[in-house]
Amino acid sequence: MEEIFMKIALPTRQNIIDEHFGHCEYYTIFTVDDTNKEIIGQETLASPAGCGCKSNIAQTLSQMGVKVLLAGNMGDGAVNVLNRSGIEVLRGCSGDVKSVMLNWLAGSVIDSGEICHEHDGCH
Repeated sequence: MEEIFMKIALPTRQNIIDEHFGHCEYYTIFTVDDTNKEIIGQETLASPAGCGCKSNIAQTLSQMGVKVLLAGNMGDGAVNVLNRSGIEVLRGCSGDVKSVMLNWLAGSVIDSGEICHEHDGCH
């Protein structure tokens, strides 16, 4: 059986999903075996300085092979930029990044559809 690998990114602050995607400390990126639904690797990527929605983070994540972003909250502009880079976004996640990742693997994470309206001029 062929193994299918996928990368999933989570905006992180102190090992917890950051409530605001554009201001996280770093991204935790899990590599998963999609066939067996298990984590096979983990790495971190430093967040760009300033507002994430104005950075090239979507392109960087896409070039790394990220296909899904599990986030706390973000505006539609950021979701659209990520989607155009081939990254599916699921909002409404919270808590420990590994727990969220395991819940996603179990199929119990869905997009809340919540839109962040607090951008402090960052949109």
